[in-house]
Amino acid sequence: MTAGPRLVTSGINRTDRPTVSAGYAQALLDFAVSLGAGRAELLARSGIAPDALTDRDNRVPLASYVTLMRTAKAICEAPDLGLRFGAGTNFEEVSLVGLICRAAGTMGEALQQLNRYRRLIAEVDLGGGERFELVSQDGGLWLEDRRPDPNAFPELTEETFARFVCEVARGYGDFPFVTAVEVTHARPAHAEAYEAVLKAPVVFGAARNALRIEPSWLSLKTHGANQYVFGIFNDRAQALLARLEATRTVRGEVERLLMPRLHLGAAGMAATARAMNLSRPTLYRRLKAEGVSYEQVLDELRQELAKTYLARLSVNETAYLLGFSDRSAFSRAFKRWTGQGPRGWKDG
Repeated sequence: MTAGPRLVTSGINRTDRPTVSAGYAQALLDFAVSLGAGRAELLARSGIAPDALTDRDNRVPLASYVTLMRTAKAICEAPDLGLRFGAGTNFEEVSLVGLICRAAGTMGEALQQLNRYRRLIAEVDLGGGERFELVSQDGGLWLEDRRPDPNAFPELTEETFARFVCEVARGYGDFPFVTAVEVTHARPAHAEAYEAVLKAPVVFGAARNALRIEPSWLSLKTHGANQYVFGIFNDRAQALLARLEATRTVRGEVERLLMPRLHLGAAGMAATARAMNLSRPTLYRRLKAEGVSYEQVLDELRQELAKTYLARLSVNETAYLLGFSDRSAFSRAFKRWTGQGPRGWKDG
């Protein structure tokens, strides 16, 4: 476990609900505001707390993102908002994954990285497969979006395909990237906007969501290719992916809830269980199934945070932030953890 920024998910139970990156939600919010929507109204109606968007690496509920999109469409009177959002925003400004793709060597390598880190953008349960698959069919090469139940949120198909097409257009001009489009949802009232944005014939009500692409696209050199920069971005993405994985466990959710409440003395198991909409016995059983106890999670979280805080704060301040009743109680705990007192560790 590493100390530092944690995932902020507006109080949802991360063990069973998907999220999107705060950077992605912030980009949609900003785009809707640029079209005339009110920021405060969008946040209130989507249930997204403003402080959840202060760090683009935080997470917000996917359900809130869906509500944000649909609220923005209604307020802006823009039924084609998904297409316009995908076309009008740069991927590298929206997500760290965009920076990684730009720093990859070729578009084919960028696609591999997109699949590798796709959950940092939006969590989609694929049962172990890739979200974007290359399929040879009918003498052509198709790029399929394999996410399940796409018709529940067709706006995500719109913005995803628009982003693919318009990112290539921005970087490579008139390169003939897409020659045909298939989508599974029914023909919408704004269907004419599809061909205007995607620059290719569109079949609605198809069996899949797919773009027929020019095969040489895979070999195109990315304009931002840089192995050093790629390595830096890749390390950061790996750390974020590990953090996201951690929140899938009950332990990770307990740690997320405890961190901002330790200094309030609200670290009891009953209070944490209530915050997770669980009974105390249920939380006990779920943690036991993961091989830990509540007391162990709390103790190890405090131990890890203590070392981080002591590098910058006084012993008294650290004891307070960790929820100890006084300095001596904290000192005893720290000596149990490390074999020495916090002052000696801090000065060592």
